[in-house]
This record gives sequence, structure tokens and C-alpha cells, in this order.
Amino acid sequence: MVKPMDWQVEAQTALKKDVPFFVRGAVKKRIEAMAAEEGLTNIDLSFYHAAKKRMAPQ
Repeated sequence: MVKPMDWQVEAQTALKKDVPFFVRGAVKKRIEAMAAEEGLTNIDLSFYHAAKKRMAPQ
């Protein structure tokens, strides 16, 4: 069982602002998976921006 991630309010707000609702769930899951790979249980704004940058098309 995967433990739910804690999202800081600022990171949640940025996710809602940056990502369209119809793909937001998939993006959120991917960011949570990236955090879990790094052993994190909390997603802050800094990690959100870093993960978003890693996922952005080059």
C-alpha cells in the first residue's frame, strides 16, 4: 500500500494553477512517485517546481 503524500498548500495551489484539470491527477501521481523515489513524504513548492522542470518537454 502506498502512503499518501502530504502536499504543502503552496505546492497544491501551484499545481492547480499550472496543470489543466483533465491531466492534473496524472501529473500529481507522477510528482508523488518522483518524491517517493527520493524518499520524501512531503511535497513542498521547491520540490514541485523541480519535478515540473524535470517533466517539461525539452
